[in-house]
Amino acid sequence: MKQTLQLRLSQHLALTPQLQQSIRLLQLSSLELNQEIEQALQENPLLERDEAGEAALFSGAGDALSHTQKDEQPSAPAQEEREYAAEPEWGHDGMDWPASGSQRNPRDPNDESDADAGELQAAATSLRDHLISQLALSQLSGRDRLRVAFLVEALNDDGYLAQTLEELVDVLPEDFAGESDEVLEDLSIALKHLQSLDPPGVGARNPRECLLLQLANLPPSADNTLATAIVANHLEQLANRDYAKIKKALGCEDEALRDAQTLIRSLNPRPGAQFAALDTRYIVPDVVVRKLRGSWVVNLNQEAMPRLRINRLYASLLRQQRSNGGSNLAGQLQEAKWLIKNVQQRFDTIARVSQAIVDRQRAFFDHGEVAMRPLTLREIAETVELHESTISRVTTQKYLASPRGVYELKYFFGSHVATDTGGAASSTAIRALIKQLVGAENGQKPLSDARIAEILGEQGIVVARRTVAKYRESLSIPPVNLRKTL
Repeated sequence: MKQTLQLRLSQHLALTPQLQQSIRLLQLSSLELNQEIEQALQENPLLERDEAGEAALFSGAGDALSHTQKDEQPSAPAQEEREYAAEPEWGHDGMDWPASGSQRNPRDPNDESDADAGELQAAATSLRDHLISQLALSQLSGRDRLRVAFLVEALNDDGYLAQTLEELVDVLPEDFAGESDEVLEDLSIALKHLQSLDPPGVGARNPRECLLLQLANLPPSADNTLATAIVANHLEQLANRDYAKIKKALGCEDEALRDAQTLIRSLNPRPGAQFAALDTRYIVPDVVVRKLRGSWVVNLNQEAMPRLRINRLYASLLRQQRSNGGSNLAGQLQEAKWLIKNVQQRFDTIARVSQAIVDRQRAFFDHGEVAMRPLTLREIAETVELHESTISRVTTQKYLASPRGVYELKYFFGSHVATDTGGAASSTAIRALIKQLVGAENGQKPLSDARIAEILGEQGIVVARRTVAKYRESLSIPPVNLRKTL
């Protein structure tokens, strides 16, 4: 076989370190980006924060941030990587318990309220410290205090005694050794002392006992007596809204049962939760949306944008010693330039994508969730001329602040449901309609999923009963039998 030499031209995509860094920075959240920048500031002496808020300076390398024109690329798979280098360089239990302590409902995007001073103060004191401080003021003997303190150590975060007294006897210290029956009786007495401490219900061994302890701590009344009987014998029927069986068993009227139910709902089934440590997570929006002259305009949040620049002193030394010993600093200078450029490009891409989303969802900002339009990643990708995977990175863990609240950019994308007119309704808008229908329903005759589907069909939105059930569950709305009221 004869050997020959051939010259062949081909194109292939090379992911340079700068391009890899650009892609990685784009998918980071604001918190992760700040952590990345802090690490770079510690490792690279040529990089520093611009505390005065000046523009990024490159000490003679000003052309590094010049805008480049976007090259056209017919190949879609390669577009994602090419565009960075070519872009401008900028368990529901049936009971409606009130929220308490760490048992608050999931934070609503429209709720901008922070934890109040009472919650913060409660979180600063643990349940154990709170109980031990009361125990120190009691008139119990030293040995009895030790037994109660032992039970305090056995409580879980909700304030319940998860282990039985028999199990605790086996793990008692040697100082309490003795006849098992006597030790068990002593622990039973210590448990009574523990259950008399604040908060009411602490030391209970199950939810029923917890509620009974709290009811026993209230002043005697007719509502209290009926509520105690319900909790003691008919708690499951109350959770399942089986009011007929309760009224038949206790011989009470609707009004009395309604008052007793209100009293039970006011109790706290997790008394220790209010002393749990608060895990508060603050969201810093990447962009802010405001209405100016009738149009919704997106602006970058300056507080979320890190201001970086090249250290002038080190850059000056590098120019003076470029001929000898400056190779290491030269590499760090190039890394600093790349980081500043890619950070600026990241925020520019977020601003462009956010503005495209706001333009498509203008009706949402004017009228609310019921006006949300169906939107896909492809639509935004075609508008801003980026790849779909890039849009996915931009909209993940990036937040938008508006007069209606703070939302993740992913929130504005969703599937659609066909309408009788041949159009499409957003799944977010359908969820909002379901929430409105349930909120306005008659509590004695709540709407079933099938009936909600019929009502939506009358409005021209074709949706199946199973779809309504799925959307209802995503809104944490209980089924029809658990929404029934007296």
